[in-house]
Amino acid sequence: MEQLVHDARSLFNIHLTEQQIRSLIRYEKELLEWNQKFNLTAIRDVESIRTKHFLDSFSCVLAWKASPPTRLIDVGTGAGFPGIPLKILYPNLKLTLIESVGKKIRFCEHIVDLLGFENVNVIQARAEEIGQDLKHREKYDWAVARAVANLNVLSEYLLPLIKVGGNMLAQKGESGPAEAQSAEKAMKLLGGKLKQLIPVNLPGVADDRYLVLVEKVAATPPKFPRKSGIPAKQPL
Repeated sequence: MEQLVHDARSLFNIHLTEQQIRSLIRYEKELLEWNQKFNLTAIRDVESIRTKHFLDSFSCVLAWKASPPTRLIDVGTGAGFPGIPLKILYPNLKLTLIESVGKKIRFCEHIVDLLGFENVNVIQARAEEIGQDLKHREKYDWAVARAVANLNVLSEYLLPLIKVGGNMLAQKGESGPAEAQSAEKAMKLLGGKLKQLIPVNLPGVADDRYLVLVEKVAATPPKFPRKSGIPAKQPL
């Protein structure tokens, strides 16, 4: 854990407290245990969990710097990434986790309970349903997703959830810059504007990684997101 603490500080200027370190250790332990039964994530060893899950989640800090989100929604969170590590960093964060797979939802609920989080909403649903739900539509200052879909599809999942003036953050691999360029038309249609591509370097990870930052500049037209499955089949 010392290496993680050091890397969080040197890469992202994050100074982890004893309490935060304890929470991360518990999370990691549960993830390893549940993974043996339920196959929640392909990443199975401690070192990779710390780099490719925890540090990778922390990298979101590069997007908002000194102004962290107040209300954040994490779409397609899987086993809770990046949402739960961000909640560990920001205890006051109002967090919503969206995931369609039942076993992953149950794991997230278990972790939220175990770590005694408040103001966390775990919902089993598809992004398209949530985007048309008035309790969630245009209610968040940040929406994040990691490895969920191509950016032109992801924009239709995330932008309807963000209020005007808020931001969409997509964690992407080496295809990030090309995807961002080809999704600009879709972003514009949905009220978004490509703001920045931030390169992310993780220790021991050779692949290029990027944070794609999109600002919400106008309200999303009511017909978006379209019905479940359509954004992926017929991307904008």
